[in-house]
Amino acid sequence: MGAIIAAIALVVIGYTIGSVKIINQGYEALVERLGKYSRTLKAGINLIVPFLDIIAWEETTREQVLDIPPQEAITKDNVSLKADAVIYWRILDLKKAYYAIDDVERAIKNLVLTMLRSEIGQMELEQTFSSRKKINQELLKELDEATEPWGVKVTRVEIQDILPAPNVLESMEQEKAAQIKKRAAMLEAEGTAEYMKLISEVLNSQPNGKEVLQFLLAQKYVDANFKLGDSPNSKILFMNPKSMSEALTELMKSSSEPPEKGS
Repeated sequence: MGAIIAAIALVVIGYTIGSVKIINQGYEALVERLGKYSRTLKAGINLIVPFLDIIAWEETTREQVLDIPPQEAITKDNVSLKADAVIYWRILDLKKAYYAIDDVERAIKNLVLTMLRSEIGQMELEQTFSSRKKINQELLKELDEATEPWGVKVTRVEIQDILPAPNVLESMEQEKAAQIKKRAAMLEAEGTAEYMKLISEVLNSQPNGKEVLQFLLAQKYVDANFKLGDSPNSKILFMNPKSMSEALTELMKSSSEPPEKGS
């Protein structure tokens, strides 16, 4: 008799232990009874019916981070690049996240890849660098709408890097360098013209301006040849100081002449 009572006690204890399910804070669990959804367990102590109820899925309801590795994409102007992103999301309805879609995290990742390529495909390369915020906002809006039936909320989308192919980067750097050189040459030409104009105005105010001009040009000529000769890459340069003097004299003459009447 004592053995029977002991056996019954063990069964009761085992049944009681098996019926208690503790869910940690920040998690929820789905219970199925005989293969069908029964209820959702919240954080804390919960009771289930052993042998009839099973825990089908237990998952966090806290915000999660989904890292999207660099993906190939083609811009509107047919430039190949790679872009990666980080997605912040959380489960609002555990039942929908489990029964409405198979592997909700993989589904979100595939959506991000498709939408990211689509957004980049609508922009030219230069736009992608300056429109990162716009891409983030568009992806967030589209993802939020697409995942709502799954009981999921996408809270934030961040595009991390947009990197063109190495040959495209090299071409961009060469183009930028050419633009900088062109701008520098233009500024230098403008500065030279302004300098010559200033000299002509000053010399026009002097009674012996022509002689001073010839002296300055001769000095410049000597200095320039000295520097060329001192350079390790020195070259022979033939220059006619008289031609330079005549050109600047003409400039002085034209700047000092009064404008024609009626002009």
